[in-house]
Amino acid sequence: MAGNAAARRLVTGGLALAAAGWALRDVPAEFGGRAEGERLARFRRSPQYHEGAFRNPVPADLVAAGSAPQLIGQMLRNRSERRPAAPVPLVSAPATPPARDGLSAVWYGHATTLVEIEGRRVLFDPVWSERVSPSQLVGPRRLHPLPIPSAALPTLDAVVISHDHYDHLDRATVRTLTATQTAPFLVPLGIGAHLERWNVPASRIIELDWEEDAVVAGLRFTATAARHFSGRTLRRNDTLWGSWVIAGAGHRVFYAGDSGYFDGYARIGAAHGPFDLTLMPIGAYSPSWPDIHMNPEEAIRAHLDLGGKVLLPVHWATFDLAPHPWAEPVDRLWHEAKAKDVTLAVPRPGDRIDTAASSQPTPWWSVLTNTP
Repeated sequence: MAGNAAARRLVTGGLALAAAGWALRDVPAEFGGRAEGERLARFRRSPQYHEGAFRNPVPADLVAAGSAPQLIGQMLRNRSERRPAAPVPLVSAPATPPARDGLSAVWYGHATTLVEIEGRRVLFDPVWSERVSPSQLVGPRRLHPLPIPSAALPTLDAVVISHDHYDHLDRATVRTLTATQTAPFLVPLGIGAHLERWNVPASRIIELDWEEDAVVAGLRFTATAARHFSGRTLRRNDTLWGSWVIAGAGHRVFYAGDSGYFDGYARIGAAHGPFDLTLMPIGAYSPSWPDIHMNPEEAIRAHLDLGGKVLLPVHWATFDLAPHPWAEPVDRLWHEAKAKDVTLAVPRPGDRIDTAASSQPTPWWSVLTNTP
């Protein structure tokens, strides 16, 4: 009897280990690739690369000294406030049609946004996975579903990546888009090594340093500066991060990616603006990391520095990545935009906005706020 029980425990333990191994089998691939050869040599020629790593133009601390204990306490205390009180309303078939010769955009949640500019389609930081993590067993999980499956995307002209963090660069989505689309991937320096490990053809990878550009489908894409960091493991800053300028014949778009506020926005605006549309991150901020993520008031300030016309807020509502309440970013943005006379477009996930017909939105998020 004792022998049978021991055998059962051994079998059960073996099955559990096998299941864990199966579940974690893709984790090494999720980490991506490492630069070598000419890619590494190109790093060393970059003005952004010093002493074996990429650097911010304005120094930035990842976490403020001494803030960790307070941050842990906040994350444990207000979990219900960091989630919507009811299902987030999704739009799978927008009533507004794509702008034929103008500029429109569809926000799918977090940073994932489709920009339709002069008849071309550009997808920013696509993430269709359930969790933003090297494993789909753990890590931040979606607070609302995707409005559409990735298979329902229209034909794309370009896919643009801002940096290699899991909530902006998703291996599963990259592999799907590689199989279902033909558009090239435009990425900052080093991210091409990740894409090549994930079997993206080299012919579909365009890697740029800050202030380098490329023309794709008649649009000019320019990689520009940001104040952030990179890394898919404990190793940091072995790929570049950045923002992006997309210019057509008559319209210009700026996507900030992830960034703390810095004086570079005024320089980008002077060199590449003004912009008909800015996509600005407004969530996942904290006093514990003031240098690497903007708060809503700073997003407004950056938008004005850039010479922006319409601001579409991103990087909120979809993943719980900071201790602030779920709707706080957009509430703060709403009030600051009114004070500074900034035009906002805040669509429900999956809905389309047309910059030629933009008006101040209705606060659809207000009924989803959890109060303590």
